Amino acid sequence: MPSTSSRRRGPAAPQHRPRRPIGRGFATAPPAPVRPVQAPFAAVFGLLVAAEDAYLGWLLWDADPGWGWYLLLPALLAVAAVAGAVLVHRGRALGRVSGSAVLATACVLPMLGLLGLALFFAALGGGQAAWWALLLLIGPVGGLVLALQQPVRQWSAARPARSGAGAR
Repeated sequence: MPSTSSRRRGPAAPQHRPRRPIGRGFATAPPAPVRPVQAPFAAVFGLLVAAEDAYLGWLLWDADPGWGWYLLLPALLAVAAVAGAVLVHRGRALGRVSGSAVLATACVLPMLGLLGLALFFAALGGGQAAWWALLLLIGPVGGLVLALQQPVRQWSAARPARSGAGAR
C-alpha cells in the first residue's frame, strides 16, 4: 500500500542550515538604546545647578576675598553637578552609581541649602532676598525632578559588563 506521506523517499539530502554554537547568543547585535527626551533637559538643569553653585561660591568669596575652607563645598557641588549632567547626557554611570543618582545628589544638597536660606531670610524680614533664594530653587528642583524620572534613570543606569569571547 502506498504511503500518503509527503516525505521524499530515497537518500536523505544533507541540510545546509547555519548552526549557531550553543551559549554564544544571537548573531546580530542588540539594538542601541535610544536617549530619552528628558535626558538633555536633565543635563541642562544640571548645568544650571552648577552655575548656581558657582554663583553662591562667588558670593561667599566676594564677602571675604581669599581662599577659605567654606569655598570647598560650592566648588565640590558644582563639579558634581557638571559630572552628573555629563553622565546623564551620555547615558553613563560612574562605577556602580548611575549618572542620574549623581545628578540627583548634586541637586538635593543645593536645594536644601537654598530652601534653608530662603526661610532664614524670610524670618529676618528680608522679603526680596527670600524671593531671590526661592527663584534660585528652580534649577535644583527641575534637575531633581528630571533626574528621578524612570526613562532617565534607565538611560544612565550602570549596565553589566559584557564578557568577551575568551572570558570565562
